[in-house]
Amino acid sequence: MTIFSGAIPLNLLAWQWNASCLNQSAVIDSLTDSLEQYMNVVSLRQKLVVSNIANADTPGYKTQDLDFQSSLQEALGGGSPQPNEVTSLPTKSDGNNVDLDREARLLAENAMRFSVASNLMKTHLNTIKEAIQGGKS
Repeated sequence: MTIFSGAIPLNLLAWQWNASCLNQSAVIDSLTDSLEQYMNVVSLRQKLVVSNIANADTPGYKTQDLDFQSSLQEALGGGSPQPNEVTSLPTKSDGNNVDLDREARLLAENAMRFSVASNLMKTHLNTIKEAIQGGKS
C-alpha cells in the first residue's frame, strides 16, 4: 500500500475524493445552474409539443403547454414546472384543440432556445476549463 505523507493511504484518499464528487451537485456556479434549469424547461416544453403533435387526431385531446417565463422562474426557485391545458384554442368537432401550425412554431422556437442555451453553456464551460488550465489551450 502506498502511503502519502501524513500516513493516509492513497487509495483511501482517492475513495474519499470520488465519494465527495458523487455526493456534490455537478453545478459549477449560478450561471451554469441557471442555464441547466433553462434547458430543463425547454426540454419539458419540447416533450409537451411532441405529445400535442402525436395526439393531433385523438378525439377529446386537449393541448398541453406551460407558461415559459413563470415555469423558468419556478425552476430557478427550486420548484417543478407544471403543464396546463391550453383553453384559448378553438376546439374541433371531435373535442380536440391541437393547432399544428402553433405546435410547429413552438418546435422552431424551442430549437432556437435550446441552441442558444447550449452554445452559452459550451462557451461558459470552455472559459472555466481555460481558467483551470491556467490559460493554456
